[in-house]
Amino acid sequence: MRGALLFVVVVAAGATAPFYLPPYELSLLGRFIAMAILALGISFVWGTGGILTLGQGVFFGLGGYAIAMHLKLAGADAGGLPDFMQWSGLTALPWWWAPFRSGTVAIAAALVLPGLAAALLAFLVFRRRISGPYFAIITQALVLATTTFIISQQPYTGGFNGLTNFSDAFGHALTDPSTQLGLYWISLTVLVLTFLAMRWLKGSQFGKLLLAMRDGENRVRFLGYDPLPFKVIAFAIAGVLAGIAGALVTLDLGVVSPAMFGVVPSIEMVIWVAVGGRDALVGAILGTLLVNFGKDWISSAFPDLWLYVVGALFVVVVTVMPQGIAGVLRDWRPRAARRRVSTAVVVEGP
Repeated sequence: MRGALLFVVVVAAGATAPFYLPPYELSLLGRFIAMAILALGISFVWGTGGILTLGQGVFFGLGGYAIAMHLKLAGADAGGLPDFMQWSGLTALPWWWAPFRSGTVAIAAALVLPGLAAALLAFLVFRRRISGPYFAIITQALVLATTTFIISQQPYTGGFNGLTNFSDAFGHALTDPSTQLGLYWISLTVLVLTFLAMRWLKGSQFGKLLLAMRDGENRVRFLGYDPLPFKVIAFAIAGVLAGIAGALVTLDLGVVSPAMFGVVPSIEMVIWVAVGGRDALVGAILGTLLVNFGKDWISSAFPDLWLYVVGALFVVVVTVMPQGIAGVLRDWRPRAARRRVSTAVVVEGP
């Protein structure tokens, strides 16, 4: 009951934020809320499934590029090419760009492509029973390969600069305050629905089996369950959530580029969840908001300090509070209760 009441209060605070936050802080909050959707996916596969991934940036980027390709085509002249293709000397639109003229296809691609890519990667790796740090290294290598490929294909992907200069999105001017407010509402709604869905999934038979596989995969296998489909589905869900986050952040920023989902950003995504608490969905959201607001403040005041801070933060979390902020809060209540009981016994005496 207390948890449900707190949930309602937090959602109400988020829903009324446009009425009391300045525009800049509201813009940041909307962007970080979208990123928290991705963090929920990492929390699910890492905290519940024991699958550490350092490559969620790939799926984030797929969702972002799917939407951005549509926006670039919508902003081009009728039958024309996006500006960066003309600058690169292309005279015809590549065939794989053509379907993204449709906004419906772009939205569907932002959901489906990251999920399919994540499912394929998980199937190829987990069927060989590769897990733990080896899987994390593979995902990190995938991020590096993806960003290198995109940067090298300037005529088709925009290269290092990515896809930029969007003016409209689905008939709405991106610079219009009402559009930004609409994006905030959409991000908040998606986050709340995703949180509820992931909470239900963690409590379902699927979530319990995934948790059991984290603690003893061979024992689950000996009980007659094949871990492969469970891990593939879980990783695909995390991929879809990363794609949604990528699409929303791209709409919010009006740009998508390899710098947004490369090696460093992908590691930072894991740090958000580690700080908040990897086995708690609330912790994933809390960590995302705290770390990113801290990044904005520190980067503004001390531009060269952020990478040192985030590195130190990760070391502190791993060594001092491995369960993150959520774990500290979870352990604090029983300890406080025990102290109250001990104090009462001492006061009453023998």
